[in-house]
Amino acid sequence: MNLPSSSANLQSRHSQGKIWQAFFFACTFTGILALTLLMATIINQAFGLVAVQNKVEPAALSERPLQDLSPVQLAELLKTKMKPTRYRTLEEQRPMLERSQAELYRLVMEQLVQPQVMDSYLLFDSLFNRALIEQEALASYPQAHLEWRAWISPEFLSDTASATPEKAGVRTALLGSLWVILVTVGVAFPIGVGAAIYLEEYAAPNRLNRLIQTNINNLAGVPSIVYGLLGLAIFVRAFSPLTSGAVFGSAAVNGRTILSAGLTMALLVLPILIINAQEAIRAVPQSLRQASYGLGATRWQTIWSHVLPAALPGILTGAILSVSRAIGETAPLIIVGASTFMDKDPSSLFSTFTVLPIQIYNWTTRPQGEFHNIAAAAILVLMMTLLSLNASAILLRNRFSKR
Repeated sequence: MNLPSSSANLQSRHSQGKIWQAFFFACTFTGILALTLLMATIINQAFGLVAVQNKVEPAALSERPLQDLSPVQLAELLKTKMKPTRYRTLEEQRPMLERSQAELYRLVMEQLVQPQVMDSYLLFDSLFNRALIEQEALASYPQAHLEWRAWISPEFLSDTASATPEKAGVRTALLGSLWVILVTVGVAFPIGVGAAIYLEEYAAPNRLNRLIQTNINNLAGVPSIVYGLLGLAIFVRAFSPLTSGAVFGSAAVNGRTILSAGLTMALLVLPILIINAQEAIRAVPQSLRQASYGLGATRWQTIWSHVLPAALPGILTGAILSVSRAIGETAPLIIVGASTFMDKDPSSLFSTFTVLPIQIYNWTTRPQGEFHNIAAAAILVLMMTLLSLNASAILLRNRFSKR
């Protein structure tokens, strides 16, 4: 008697399951589509045709192509055509005859030929509307020539910031980001793991420890600007003699240094690290601890030899999430003193600094289209840096997982 009703009920549940399956697939597809559009927009901006006009044509400098000249010939060309004061400055930085042919050729192009980008075009337009672009460039810039430009290049990675987009690079900002992340992980990781071990393995379930746990959970959702204000009050001002390096004889005038930035970002990611480490430690089976105790091990021996190795893959997952958040933060670093324009590489924890997200923001606010191109290239550098750091952590996590 109940068979038809059961069959209808089963069919209804299968129908509902298919509806939810389609909904989840649509959500996944929407996320992938959004990421694809984002990457396409960035790549579209970072590559394409440019209209370049030379201040001095290469043919006016040499009858032979400049790239075919020997280092001695290029050095002689620089000596005869450049202003004497500028030549002496470059010679003092590094003697011309000690430079490679590629370096001398680049100097000739920068100092003598002085190519200037008159206009830039997006990648998709360059691929599908090249004829129209050629007509427009010929009408607007009759002395210019079109060439393909990849705004992300080895020179872009090795050059410092510049007011000219064709000469600007991300070396200083990239080094600043790596310095800050190194300090952040070096401070936050041991403190976060230590706090998680205490809360999970040692802390008694009393009111004080429950209050600490509640505050840690709430701190994970605090806006990053609040941590910036906290870092400004504590590390930049209160501990300025330490963070500026004055107690170590550093020449920094205040606490707006890499050390202050790294400590501020460590505060930012610390709740995330603690929560993820707690979850990883909690996931270790209780039977593993009991077996260790049964063999006569102490609590610390059990934690060090059994609990931590088993929980380490999960802890490293939390570290990956923390680094991913820290490397893209901007607001806290602006407050603690990150520079918007800087062309001097950081050399220590007490150096002034800038980071990639701030450099990208600075370029996107410029009206020239070429700055938007190099901002897109810097975004690609930031993403590759993040993926490289995460890949290293994932490989380390997988290695511990196999063990």
